[in-house]
Amino acid sequence: MPDITIPSKDGGSFSAYMAVPAKLPAPALVVIQEIFGVNQEMRTKCDEYAAAGYIAVCPDLFWRLEPGIQLTDKTEDEWKKAFDLFNRFDVEKGVEDLRSTLHVLKGHAEGNGKVGCVGFCLGGKLAYLMAARTNIDCAVSYYGVGLDQLLEEAPNIKKPLLLHVAEKDKFVTPEAQQKVADTFKRNRLVLVQKYLGCDHAFARTGGEHYDEPAASLAGRRTLAFLGNNLSAALAA
Repeated sequence: MPDITIPSKDGGSFSAYMAVPAKLPAPALVVIQEIFGVNQEMRTKCDEYAAAGYIAVCPDLFWRLEPGIQLTDKTEDEWKKAFDLFNRFDVEKGVEDLRSTLHVLKGHAEGNGKVGCVGFCLGGKLAYLMAARTNIDCAVSYYGVGLDQLLEEAPNIKKPLLLHVAEKDKFVTPEAQQKVADTFKRNRLVLVQKYLGCDHAFARTGGEHYDEPAASLAGRRTLAFLGNNLSAALAA
């Protein structure tokens, strides 16, 4: 599928990969990248969501640092580059760009008016912030990092949020995981699913910690969650 261009709030523009389902109109998804950019993994996930019936768009959130960057998790140099980009990344600007993407999809001529998001790693953190700060219809966070430091935003979550948590996540301590779980245990809008024995990025196909049974289970739960929250027709 071709890339599209999205205008930014501050007057620039950035590219985004788009995959479109066979049947339209359809609900839309903002697919939020890991620290490797809009690489083949993210494009494949967009294609898979499109096959499941969604207009899937993955915006280039590193465009202010290095537009068009596409890394893998296979070499030490690429990991160093990815963490350098992550450390220099402006989260507030990232949310701004995701909000711009959401705006484009809300007005998409072939959408049904419903837009959700699914984020991975860094994207998992941003998906949580989208749930707290925007009018997105629902959000899914895969092993989001740093959520325990953003719990002051929890009261702002008014739409459904699904959190996939890796029990053995090397970037999220058990204490941090418990803090998040305790915060949301009485919130019916937030569902926390823990994957026992799994490490960070258990759903990154071909990655070091890829766990096929857990990834498949999380995928089924995600599609069920999205179907429940995004399939309604455009409200009058």
